[in-house]
Amino acid sequence: MAKLAITGGGRCNISNNFESIRSLEEVYPRGANFMKRALAEFPPEHLLDWFRKRGVEFITEDGGRIFPASQDAGEIVRVLLKAITGVRIDCNCRLDSLPEDSGFIVVTTGGGKGMEILGDLPVKIVPPVPSLFTFNLSDTPDGNRSSLCTLMGTSCEAGLSIPGTKFHSEGDLLVTDWGLSGPAALRLSSYAARHLAEHQYRSPVTVRWMNCPEETLRTMITGIKERNPRKMLKSVHPEGLSARLWEYLLKQSGLRDDMLWAELGSKGLNKLVQVILADNYYISGKTRFRDEFVSCGGVSLSSVNIKTLESKEREGLFFAGEILDIDAVTGGFNLQAAWSTAYIVAKTIINRYDTQDF
Repeated sequence: MAKLAITGGGRCNISNNFESIRSLEEVYPRGANFMKRALAEFPPEHLLDWFRKRGVEFITEDGGRIFPASQDAGEIVRVLLKAITGVRIDCNCRLDSLPEDSGFIVVTTGGGKGMEILGDLPVKIVPPVPSLFTFNLSDTPDGNRSSLCTLMGTSCEAGLSIPGTKFHSEGDLLVTDWGLSGPAALRLSSYAARHLAEHQYRSPVTVRWMNCPEETLRTMITGIKERNPRKMLKSVHPEGLSARLWEYLLKQSGLRDDMLWAELGSKGLNKLVQVILADNYYISGKTRFRDEFVSCGGVSLSSVNIKTLESKEREGLFFAGEILDIDAVTGGFNLQAAWSTAYIVAKTIINRYDTQDF
């Protein structure tokens, strides 16, 4: 409940409407195939209906993100606590192993503690590593903080990629005083979570400052040049790039910002296009995103019955939520995975153990 209370910056990004999602792979780097089944069992609309019956109203924001209308994660926590009847809740109790004589057990917690209580059970564990973090940035592999950080607060729609890999992302990119944040950075950290962990969070990274084809960018810059021959380069910039960022990119391209547009030759144009579409830096570490934490890894889906989420090795042992090797990008997708997997487990327990429906 404590973790739920801080999600979405304390507003609780409870789910997503998935309307802008082309395929689940783009939001679930791990577990996408299983989530197709889970979302069919318990989709976002069923979740929202359950809460609406208990007095909660919702709003939808950019990217399909769904929040309680109250903008208060505490409302969600209170509804859930009120709905728990006939259940004893023990807090501040250490659990070192799973009891042997229980009718059924549901394990939900993730991270190292969740793995520890499984003990010697023959459950396949994918080692957990951090996901959803921001990047510390340098200009060279062994350098100090990148010069880009002087533009802290600057944001734009951009693309990020790790050279030599398939990992890339798009979205709003925010320059911070330590490096890069925003949806584009968080998505790349999720897609490349295990790759970055294996490389101790040291990696080249390429920023694509404008998500358009090279020829489109060339035509755009040539048009600016033709319309503004007597103006300085710094005084006119492509739409989508701020004046501060534009002046920085001119410097990255080796161009004087007081040069007239008429003086920009083909060599300078080529360099400018190259920097805008492939500006290279180095990731020199990671920074935790707010107070939220997501990890990739956990109990492998190959170790569970995908219809019930029961262990294949121990009858009555179920897994739901973050302990499973399912994780997502930001936007309410991780919480929806928790709701959907919990529903599958609860449905199985109700049917098998003749437990009163909640």
